[in-house]
Amino acid sequence: MIKRIMILAALFLGVQALTNRCGVVTAEAENEQDSFVDTMVKSLAKEAESMVYGQYLPGVAFSDEGGSNTCWLLQSQVESLLPYYGFIVDKWAEEKEASTDFRTLLLAEADEGGHGQEIESEVGNEIYQGEGTLEGNGLTEMGEMVSEGAGSVAGTVPNGNMGGAEGAVREETLEELLRAENDAVLQMQLSTFVPHGIQNHVNLESLMDYDTLIQQFYSIDANTTAGSDRLNVEKFLEADMTIPKDSPGPQILIYHTHSQEAFSDSVPGEEATTIMGVGDRLTEILTLDYGYEVLHHRGKYDVKSRDNAYANSLPDIEQVLEDNPTIQVVIDLHRDEMPEGTRLVMDLDGRPTARFMFFNGLSRTKKTGNIAYLYNENLDSNLAFSFQMQLKAAEYYPGLTRRIYLKGYRYNMHLSPKYLLIELGAQNNTVEEAMNACDPLAHILDLVLSGK
Repeated sequence: MIKRIMILAALFLGVQALTNRCGVVTAEAENEQDSFVDTMVKSLAKEAESMVYGQYLPGVAFSDEGGSNTCWLLQSQVESLLPYYGFIVDKWAEEKEASTDFRTLLLAEADEGGHGQEIESEVGNEIYQGEGTLEGNGLTEMGEMVSEGAGSVAGTVPNGNMGGAEGAVREETLEELLRAENDAVLQMQLSTFVPHGIQNHVNLESLMDYDTLIQQFYSIDANTTAGSDRLNVEKFLEADMTIPKDSPGPQILIYHTHSQEAFSDSVPGEEATTIMGVGDRLTEILTLDYGYEVLHHRGKYDVKSRDNAYANSLPDIEQVLEDNPTIQVVIDLHRDEMPEGTRLVMDLDGRPTARFMFFNGLSRTKKTGNIAYLYNENLDSNLAFSFQMQLKAAEYYPGLTRRIYLKGYRYNMHLSPKYLLIELGAQNNTVEEAMNACDPLAHILDLVLSGK
């Protein structure tokens, strides 16, 4: 290759010597001389092209001879690798201007909203649709997507080779990409949950008054009763609900007596869009964000009928607890049923969030009094647990929880002193709203279990 270049250089010098043999030439002679030089150099350039293509890229040479333009990309690569060859061809082969240019193609693509706008659109859709579902690594992925897109568009044009209209295209494209990236970060900040500090100071002294306590914290079903002997704030506050996080084995059990409960936009047949999927989300947050080991039991006890779901689930949950003696907290996670015109939702830091409610069974009705066969030795502890959860919710997330609902039966709450039955949202809530509620719920639970 070096030998051939030296031969070409010698021929070029020879041509130059011939053209300079006379000190003074006429205009006509000068034009003839220029024509001769152009012809010689064009011939040399064509020969160089033939040698390069023929020796190193025969497929390109074949395609070029056949008039095909399918190998323009490989040809552009050859030109970039051999800049002197490219200079000769660009200077004396004007007919090549009509052929496709690699840089021109990419500039046109960026200007017409190719990769740049496609990236911006995809990031925007991910933010809008994934609010509450891409938390954690969504920002990183989106940031990488935008950054990668910006690099690909900006990198298509060599530095210093742009000016005029081309420079304006590149500058505008980068500006759009940067704006999209900033918007993505802002939107993710709005949609990412940040645990609250104390927002409201509850007057505990006023809650010592039974009527005030009922008015602010409880809803009592018409078929049951609960007196001040049961609803005693001093006893509730004295109860120790803390648990260690470093104990081996799971500390928290989540299950669903009514596993088939769905939301307004749940997809039929997709378990992830039902209360079961919400259980998965709560499990994930408690594990990754708060360091608990959580067992999510996936038993289904209401597929054919809801009537005997509590009786059907009882043996299985007893077995789970026997097999996992480290479990100290049991959560039966439900979705409530409300009139069609009622939506249990609030705006929590820009995130639509389903409101939820703690539920207690008292094993007591007005007609029968205490129900002996539904005796619950853990009733006082159950009531203390839900009260402490409600109190933290009122302090950190005012308005997020409904009042604790008290009903007459047991609902398997005797299985553990730290037992929560939670009604999260209702059938009118969206899956997104229900998923978003898992963040503050997990935070409230951690506040109580860690004794903060």
